[in-house]
Amino acid sequence: MKIVFMGTPDFAVPTLDALVKAGHEVGLVVTQPDRARNRNQVTFSPVKEAALKHGIDVLQPEKLSSDDETFASIKAFGPDAIIVVAYGQFLKKDMLDLPKFGCLNVHGSLLPKLRGASPMQHAILEGDKETGVTVMKMAEGMDSGHMIAKAATPIDHKNFEELHDELAVMGASLLIKVLPTIEDGTASYTPQNDELATFAGLIKKSDGRIDFNRSAEEIDRLIRAFDPWPGAFCQLDGKTVKFWKAEPMGVSCGEPAGTLVKADEGGLYICCGGSILCVRELQLPGKKKVASGDFLRGHKIEKGTMFN
Repeated sequence: MKIVFMGTPDFAVPTLDALVKAGHEVGLVVTQPDRARNRNQVTFSPVKEAALKHGIDVLQPEKLSSDDETFASIKAFGPDAIIVVAYGQFLKKDMLDLPKFGCLNVHGSLLPKLRGASPMQHAILEGDKETGVTVMKMAEGMDSGHMIAKAATPIDHKNFEELHDELAVMGASLLIKVLPTIEDGTASYTPQNDELATFAGLIKKSDGRIDFNRSAEEIDRLIRAFDPWPGAFCQLDGKTVKFWKAEPMGVSCGEPAGTLVKADEGGLYICCGGSILCVRELQLPGKKKVASGDFLRGHKIEKGTMFN
């Protein structure tokens, strides 16, 4: 199949690699423009780096919807399908209608649940038992197209990074599996029930602030959902502290929210919304992540200390 691939972050790379490995003709890759990061050094997107490794031409329009040159290049290639994985820009109707088999998207949720920019983080935040990936034919609405295939996995106690890596590989595998059915006309296209749709918007750095009035289970989910970015953080003696690993203890607590009730080699035990959260790994500004036991050997912290 002749394919144009659109994607930007790490999540999209396994799908691009899988398309090339499966023998599809990936003629063009479209990704976000290079950005200045890390002390103003210009960096390529992970997808651009993968495309260059495969020797594929790369297009980087600032705004795809108004870039006539990019549209002309894609049209001249004549793709059978445009594959979109976390590209980061909307596609207009003329682009959606261009390929023979349409534009196909690999989305990191079990649609119609969690349409939008951050489905994996929100699946953890909301305490879902499972999540997965959906391959769909794109329409003009956000993640609203007809579904072609799904694959699910339990969330268990995974953090975002672990879930992200798992779903990236699952999405690539699922797409490669369904492409032949799309090509031979045997694929099924199932409309989404819009009444069941939920949305996962962009995450802001401030979303990582811990509210100790929430339950230990909710704070644990926040920690896992925002690992590695933006991180779950709070204040201790005027310093920002990030929590990286924690465990709800299932034990009730009557102390004010944010109170340290015990500290030992096993962790920092903090009262949260009437129950106890054991923090097992944390980080101070400018320091490395450390296990709670190592933190206690370098910092004196008394029972009754307040985190806020």
